[in-house]
Amino acid sequence: MDLIHVRAVSPPDLTERVVALLADNPSVLNLIVQPGVARNPDGDAISCDVLTGGANAVLRGMREVRLDQLGSIVVEPVDMAFSGRGGSGGGEEPGPLARAPVWEQVEARIRADARYPPSFYLYLVVAGLIGSVGIVTNSQILIVGAMVVGPEYGAIVSIALGIDRGERRTIRRGLRALGAGLLLTVLVTFLFSLLIRGFGLQSQAFEAGLRPVSDLINTPNFFSVAVATLAGVVGIVSLTEARTSALLGVFISVTTIPAAAAIAVSVAFTSWQEAWGSLVQLLVNIVVLVVVGTGTLRCQRAIWRRVALRRQGPGGPG
Repeated sequence: MDLIHVRAVSPPDLTERVVALLADNPSVLNLIVQPGVARNPDGDAISCDVLTGGANAVLRGMREVRLDQLGSIVVEPVDMAFSGRGGSGGGEEPGPLARAPVWEQVEARIRADARYPPSFYLYLVVAGLIGSVGIVTNSQILIVGAMVVGPEYGAIVSIALGIDRGERRTIRRGLRALGAGLLLTVLVTFLFSLLIRGFGLQSQAFEAGLRPVSDLINTPNFFSVAVATLAGVVGIVSLTEARTSALLGVFISVTTIPAAAAIAVSVAFTSWQEAWGSLVQLLVNIVVLVVVGTGTLRCQRAIWRRVALRRQGPGGPG
């Protein structure tokens, strides 16, 4: 039985409407109302458990009466629950709707990664430095490590969410953080690459022009677009279903940090054609991930909305 726990504080004049909304919904269990006990904000405390299949409708109804603005709403996951009503198969949550994403939780996860403290830029720079070492030593393992360390995918997904929701501020913040972070990464990695070149620390194979790792990065082609497209789809789906293992695979598939590192290394070693190819690779990955991420979000919303509408047809719950 998949549940979320909802805690809310309601102004007294709104409580009756909220309780009626919750009590009439068959997906709501364990409804508790405590008048006048809440503080900051002051009001009535309301708590309940909601079957995930009906969570979107319940949360949407609570927001339509402006409970999130006049009071507060807190959503928590439920790890385990025992309930005769919820587990009896009474018709509240059959079929695919039982696995529907709770969109408020999905957006909360994306927005949590859309914060850009100093550590965001630190991780980007460190990932770029690791990637540069992987390039000059022809180490694919270090390139994979750089992909995992880099936090840029969170900013990319936040931009996609901003486009999907029409939030210009979210788009601007994501673009600004991503642009500034990648520019800083390229600059610091360039200085580090100059140090490597000055002391002759690059591998003999790299010096001789045998650069299989950098050649893979600075040669954008059809497969670059295909991988970025597939990674964009899987990334959004893994976020909606909270599948961290799949999301890790997305990090390893996306050639953003390696491309930024390759730009810096190529410029430091005056390989201008490779630098241009790496720049194109970086831009292609970012644009494809944003476009595909936005499209996948919208498609998933439309699909689950259609599932919910079918469920509410003749014989289904209202």
